[in-house]
Amino acid sequence: MLCLRRLLIILLAAVVPVQQTAAAPPAPARVAAFGKYSGFSPVLYDGWVRSSRYVTARDGTRLAVDVFRPARDGRAVEEKLPVVWTHHRYRRAFLAKGKLVTVVETFPWLQEVLRHGYVVAAADVRGSGASFGTADGMFTLQEARDAYDVTEWLAAQPWSNGNVGMYGRSYLAITQYMAAGQQPPHLKAIFPEMAVADMYALLYHGGIFHGPFIEFWSGLVHTMDLDEPAVPVDEDPGGTLRAAALAAHRGNRDAGKLYAGLPYRDSADPATGALPYRDWTPITYLPQIRASKVAIYHLAGWFDRYVRDELVLWKNLDNPQKITIGPWTHSQDEGLDLGAEHLRWWDYWLKGIDNGVMSEEPVHYYVMGAPAERAWRAARTWPLPTARRTDFYLDHLDGGMLTRERPPGSEAKDDLTVDYSATIDPDPRWTIKRDMPELSANDAKGLTYTTPPLPADVEVAGHPVAHLWIASSAPDADVFVYLEDVDEKGASHYVSEGALRASDRALSDPGYDFLDLPYHRGNQADRAPLVAGQPAELTFDLFPTAKLFAAGHRIRITITGADAANARTPQQVPPPRLTLFHGKERASRVELPVVAGESTPR
Repeated sequence: MLCLRRLLIILLAAVVPVQQTAAAPPAPARVAAFGKYSGFSPVLYDGWVRSSRYVTARDGTRLAVDVFRPARDGRAVEEKLPVVWTHHRYRRAFLAKGKLVTVVETFPWLQEVLRHGYVVAAADVRGSGASFGTADGMFTLQEARDAYDVTEWLAAQPWSNGNVGMYGRSYLAITQYMAAGQQPPHLKAIFPEMAVADMYALLYHGGIFHGPFIEFWSGLVHTMDLDEPAVPVDEDPGGTLRAAALAAHRGNRDAGKLYAGLPYRDSADPATGALPYRDWTPITYLPQIRASKVAIYHLAGWFDRYVRDELVLWKNLDNPQKITIGPWTHSQDEGLDLGAEHLRWWDYWLKGIDNGVMSEEPVHYYVMGAPAERAWRAARTWPLPTARRTDFYLDHLDGGMLTRERPPGSEAKDDLTVDYSATIDPDPRWTIKRDMPELSANDAKGLTYTTPPLPADVEVAGHPVAHLWIASSAPDADVFVYLEDVDEKGASHYVSEGALRASDRALSDPGYDFLDLPYHRGNQADRAPLVAGQPAELTFDLFPTAKLFAAGHRIRITITGADAANARTPQQVPPPRLTLFHGKERASRVELPVVAGESTPR
């Protein structure tokens, strides 16, 4: 019988064609470097399946959550996989011209993440989208506790392996730091992009209310919360629950009005009793974030309003971490494969794949104006050890000179009558564009100090600091300083800026490493008016930068008394007169971090 069976098998094999197995495509080369990643994490899935539901927070508030599970042939897989999610302020899913838009469309690199074997999720923060509750302010402790609850819910699901990460930009990045501060046990890694650390410094930059920014933002989210809401969750096909959630949203507070009424760092919110600039801001929770041991990949842009904050966070945290700073505004990231960087980070921390991401230098930054092949640099520390703080003095000679030589002799001065129309652009550090206007028109409304044409390239990388001796005919003054690059044709281009209200000039210790920069606490008791006509020194930093000023170009410092499009400077009639002092005893200057040699090329 056994022989007969063998004979039948042989005969059948002779007449039945053998199925040829197609040769498997060659495995991609194993590449793991900054902005490049392949061969370590295979593409296992061909799509995803979306579902949505309410998750109940500890206080009973229902939060709307979308979940995207990797799929094969249209069916969600059953494997336990890592989960990455975002705590969303701008609607986790909405309709645009009849088409559903989810995080998979707004963050298209997430599609590659899904195919590599990650569950993706998004939750509307309370008071927004289809979530219940009201928004008492931004980044409240209740919102942070919600992030803990959602993280632990995701970790406990049958399709989760218990390793949870977070992603997102701007508000969605700040919520990641706040979540880490709550120390949820299953949160292993985060990837915050363009995130603020100090809400007071954001809204009252240099003690000056940045009203147009927060007022615009408040109008934007009001429309989303009430007039253009998120789509209902699956269990609410008729939208009845969403309608109840929207009714609760009518109790949301107007952030513009809220923060306009809190002008000092120690201002208390009368409605909640909180100190928002202490309680609702990531910088307060440095010890808790450190204790969480969460791995952090900070992403920043030189033209973003939050870039200094992310460097301060990186400096003060001992978590496993990296930071990348590109030539971007708040909404840009061109020139970097975000999908590759996220996969490198999460493969290492959520899947345990040893891809070397933690073996490379922890700092990557872009030098603007450098040749493309040398623009991206890597460094081990920040500030750079090769950057030397170099004094550039503001001299009144020849119509305003910027010179390395300290002005000699007796005191000299320049006078400026404040022009309240002075401005450069509506919020250049929150815009989606980077085509800044040429600045000569604004320069003409202030005092300018310019170097001669540079005989050789000058690379500046770090934090400029202004030391200005000023007097005012009024009890206070808002002082704005711009760092500019003047090309061979005389066109002046924006590089950085800083500002300080003179009454907020007192220096103090923040209680953490502030990168050896001047820190203005901004408490009510710190305010001190100017004495009319009496000089006072104002010391403050400009946003950090990495910029190569080319040979033949000139470096310019411009000082104005207003920034009409961005700052709420009180207007007086007639406008006050500002006096800037020069000379041996009161030498106004700007320190630029000039790089000696060159940082490690990428």
